[in-house]
Amino acid sequence: MVGTKITNIRTSKEIDIKTLAERSGLSENQIESIEKNEIIPSLCPLIKIARALGVRIGTFMDDDDNIGPVVSRKGEVSKGLSFSNNEDNCRTAMNYLTLAGNKSGRHMEPFIIEIESGDQGHKLSQHEGEEFIYVLEGDIEVEYGMKKYELKQGDSIYYDSIIEHHVHTLGDTNAKILAVVHIPA
Repeated sequence: MVGTKITNIRTSKEIDIKTLAERSGLSENQIESIEKNEIIPSLCPLIKIARALGVRIGTFMDDDDNIGPVVSRKGEVSKGLSFSNNEDNCRTAMNYLTLAGNKSGRHMEPFIIEIESGDQGHKLSQHEGEEFIYVLEGDIEVEYGMKKYELKQGDSIYYDSIIEHHVHTLGDTNAKILAVVHIPA
């Protein structure tokens, strides 16, 4: 679980929760809840924690350290993490399937993301870096700053993730996307 990995990294670096909270800008209670796996954090707090710990966000999903190429075969991709924005009345999860969890030292995070449908509210997020999204199945909407972009199967979008954004389904059908996230070191 991601919380256990965060705890292990934090303690190995001899960082207490108070210091991690100060460095990340998150509350001590939020970090404690994440570390106890009581809440599923959104991508934004995980990025803040990764930066504060001096690791890549992918470190929370890594299984092995492979310096050579990593091949992900059809049917062998396993669930990495599910993220929630932890807001009341909001969509509860996006399921992230990591495509390069065994690749050490990577600078990009490639995922297949299963987005559950639902007519629930959402909260925009922002973080350093860039994102590329390619729609594999279904229809999605990307809210980006003041604009909204509707994307269908085969469409793609590339954007700076420092601008507030949110990705969600359109209609009552789930969607699946290929997302590549780059977060500068």
